[in-house]
Amino acid sequence: MAPRAGQLGLHGLLLVAAALSQPAAPCPFQCYCFGGPKLLLRCASGAELRQPPRDVPPDARNLTIVGANLTVLRAAAFAGGDADGDGDQAAGVRLPLLNALRLTHNHIEVVEDGAFDGLPSLAALDLSHNPLRALGAGAFRGLPALRSLQLNHALVRGGPALLAALDAALAPLAELRLLGLAGNALSRLPPAALRLARLEQLDVSLNALTGLGPDELRALERDGGLPGPRLLLADNPLRCGCAARHLLAWLRNATERVPDARRLRCAAPRALLDRPLLDLDGARLRCAESGADARGEEAEAAGPELEASYVFFGLVLALIGLIFLMVLYLNRRGIQRWMRNLREACRDQMEGYHYRYEQDADPRRVPAPAAPAGSRATSPGSGL
Repeated sequence: MAPRAGQLGLHGLLLVAAALSQPAAPCPFQCYCFGGPKLLLRCASGAELRQPPRDVPPDARNLTIVGANLTVLRAAAFAGGDADGDGDQAAGVRLPLLNALRLTHNHIEVVEDGAFDGLPSLAALDLSHNPLRALGAGAFRGLPALRSLQLNHALVRGGPALLAALDAALAPLAELRLLGLAGNALSRLPPAALRLARLEQLDVSLNALTGLGPDELRALERDGGLPGPRLLLADNPLRCGCAARHLLAWLRNATERVPDARRLRCAAPRALLDRPLLDLDGARLRCAESGADARGEEAEAAGPELEASYVFFGLVLALIGLIFLMVLYLNRRGIQRWMRNLREACRDQMEGYHYRYEQDADPRRVPAPAAPAGSRATSPGSGL
């Protein structure tokens, strides 16, 4: 028994030595690799890196590419597909354990259909700060386990066509929990994002949202009383007119669903500029009639024109006042002469009144009163 036990121990040592002597997967030339329980690769080579590196170790868990010049992500770009864009010749799964992929600040403009095929374990994808102008409707079709998608500051240049493609690309992401769309000049919430059953947080801060309509608010509520996603809305130009009453009522009933609710401020009308939305009185936003919404919007739209007319009227008055002052200045000598003549005339008039007062005040110059009617005048020597 002892020799056999010794042989087993010797075989075990040989296996351990062979495992230790086996070389690890080399790090790509353009990247930095950090060892650990989950291999982390960071690739940042500026304009030299024009496509994802092909020699990424197959056991990589986290891959970061920052500051490259990728421009176009073709089909199966991370699965060994044809670099020239032949998506049908993808080489299959090459990074089966990749869990997180960060591709920020890489000048990516186009993401083709199936660009992320062959990454079955990918749970977090960050495409923020890329000037996207085209997104394939099937760009994310090969990501069944994706839970976090960040597209912050990435959709500004695409316009309505890119937003429509985004709706189609989000549809197959059934497991998505976090969606970041901050800083994209969105004027409405993406309908596909509101239909994601497992979405827990939607970040649409720093966009161009003027409010949320009743349909969008209803879409944020799920059937069966399940809690809807958290919504980040700060730094949007909200219009606090009549139409905002639905959003205000929803916020007061679901404040915990909007973590930045206290940061929501009014951008219009001017009377409520920079006022916190939650501090408004709901009674001031109610519409008495069904057409009040439209009239309120027209009044708010006419506000700037009315203000412009007031400004123009003020400028006209200021011009008239300036002309009047100029006329006074140019005629200052005549005005002084006129004032001097007026003063002399007033003095002469006052002197005349003073002389007449002095004459009337002397009792010797007061005339005798007239005799009453019917009396007979008597002479001094009549005796009567």
